[in-house]
Amino acid sequence: MTVASDRPMDCDVLIIGGGPTGVTLAALLAKRGVSVIVAEKDTAIYPLPRAAHIDHEGMRILQEAGAADAVMATSRRAGRYEFRNARGRVLLCFTGADRTGPGGWSIANMIHQPSVEAALRHALLEQEHAELRSGWEILAFAEDGDGITARFATHEGERSIRALWLVGADGARSPVRKACGIAFEDLGFEEPWLVVDVLVDDPARLPSANLQICDPARPTTCVMMGEGRHRWEFMILPGETPDQISSDASVRRLLAPWQVEGAVRIERTAVYTFRARIARQWRKGRVLLAGDAAHQTPPFAGQGLCSGLRDAANLAWKLAAVTKGAAAETLLDTYQPERAPNLRATIDMAIMMGRMVCTTNRLSAGWRDMKFALARMLGKLPDGPPAYPPIGAGAILAGSTAAGRYFPQLVASDGSRLDDVLGPDARLITRDALGEGLLAPFAASLQEWLDHHAVDAVLVRPDRYVYGTGKAIAVQARWQATLGMPPLA
Repeated sequence: MTVASDRPMDCDVLIIGGGPTGVTLAALLAKRGVSVIVAEKDTAIYPLPRAAHIDHEGMRILQEAGAADAVMATSRRAGRYEFRNARGRVLLCFTGADRTGPGGWSIANMIHQPSVEAALRHALLEQEHAELRSGWEILAFAEDGDGITARFATHEGERSIRALWLVGADGARSPVRKACGIAFEDLGFEEPWLVVDVLVDDPARLPSANLQICDPARPTTCVMMGEGRHRWEFMILPGETPDQISSDASVRRLLAPWQVEGAVRIERTAVYTFRARIARQWRKGRVLLAGDAAHQTPPFAGQGLCSGLRDAANLAWKLAAVTKGAAAETLLDTYQPERAPNLRATIDMAIMMGRMVCTTNRLSAGWRDMKFALARMLGKLPDGPPAYPPIGAGAILAGSTAAGRYFPQLVASDGSRLDDVLGPDARLITRDALGEGLLAPFAASLQEWLDHHAVDAVLVRPDRYVYGTGKAIAVQARWQATLGMPPLA
């Protein structure tokens, strides 16, 4: 029998991990009036780059968190993502990544992760309901009848925090996940790579496209990062050790074919093992997982950081609604069913790209090259990655037109963005109200969306996915039922 504690709550939500996922989640919760504490074991932001890309959906989430403009100020756009064979011939090319995506921001944004984290922490500091505690390393936690209490090692000795909910956003080695006894499902991809990050002194001598070199002799990645930086990744081949491949002489030899000596300065080298894994359970009682604690994806589709941001957006409005009594606790059970299929499709795409790149058998590589040449000749190659699946089950009005699909962020002629008008809550948009108030600048585009789907109204969830469409009164009533709340009077 679980016994309730008589200790008062220190916050509504305790987040373990002060990386991009944890801080974004905290900012989104605080903007909804939820009190939140972020506990981070390190005393400062990790100063070297890790993630290199945020897509338009991720930027839209950062917009709500209050960090998008600062992130965009130091990010770069690449219009092409090319997969080339050993001879330099293009096997596959995705174009248009510098155009505006449905999220209302550039489709692909190459970033400097420490700058992103600094922008997020600055945005978090502006929220009165949020607090970041650095140098707090979790020791243990225990759930009782009405909350959860966590103990921490700090520079001032052991401390504890009591909260209604605990979110483990504490990375791939997540102590929170391990303490819950939650195992990973291994999706069958594990490859060691050397990452070389450089500072750029002469950008004219570097590629202007993001590249995957599908060379069986040494699969290689070459991509932009945030302003003034670039990255190479080199697959570690059988028989090579991390120490050998990351030596100064080895790195110089690997970079030599790119002819960038004097144009770049090495900022860091690191060996990573690219993995594809998903936690089997994302919620256990009052504990939830997000970001790398819940899943890891190979980097070839650039979706690692983006996936964590999507977790934060999905979880934030649900935790806020439950905490504030606007939804039943069962709403949290829709988190994993909604996110996991999208995440699996993301990982499948990354694995497909990874296996295309990581082919080290010359005969297999030759057969691959012929298949792509034939597909190009027949005009059957895609010019961009396929869209990830919509939400198929969860907090949606299943069966209604466009339910579970991503609702676009419209940008008006004056530069204003739809989300700044919609606000942080769910929004019912009806035909007869399009020309009224703050929606007026977007009326024509909203009318076009309603006409395209042949519906009178759409209810857009707080995370900008479509709950459902139909007659306004009926959709609103079903929304209340989905939240587990009585219908509005």
